[in-house]
Amino acid sequence: MRATNPVEESVIALIEPTASGLGYRIVRVRVSGNRRKRLQIMAERVSDGEMGIDDCSRLSRALSPVFDLEDPIPGGEYDLEISSPGIDRPLMRIEDFERFAGHEAKIETAGMVDGRRRWKGVIKAVQGDEITVVGDHGEAVLKFSALSDARLVLTDKLIEEDLKRAKAAEAAGVDENTDEGKTA
Repeated sequence: MRATNPVEESVIALIEPTASGLGYRIVRVRVSGNRRKRLQIMAERVSDGEMGIDDCSRLSRALSPVFDLEDPIPGGEYDLEISSPGIDRPLMRIEDFERFAGHEAKIETAGMVDGRRRWKGVIKAVQGDEITVVGDHGEAVLKFSALSDARLVLTDKLIEEDLKRAKAAEAAGVDENTDEGKTA
């Protein structure tokens, strides 16, 4: 789910070593647009799952020489966009479902499962490659490999936990944008 086509897969293969070396995890890559292409790279720090403005700039500067050496987007020019996955982030790996168990998600399957393709509910559990979701539809067990799209739903609980995390980081003296301690 991190990529939807061979071009995006090749971009991930190209940039992952650099991103990983800097302490970032590639969440998702998307190429869009017809005349002027846009290459969107969502990333997060491995250490805490966050991605500030300084992180985006740092990763962009590190990837520019990689893209100069090996142009991964066919057809000429493109705009590069490095971003955070955001609070209502896409769930791209099984680990994302584990991390956000107890939160509400919108999930879509590639094919029909129990007569439907769209699910909305709380992530109850993750066992192996199976995700249990509880919603208005009751309880459903979905195979990770059957998913075509999944993302968190912006809820008060999600916002509250994000604010607590940010306050804890501030109290610890960590600059959200650089992941470094502040100096007085």
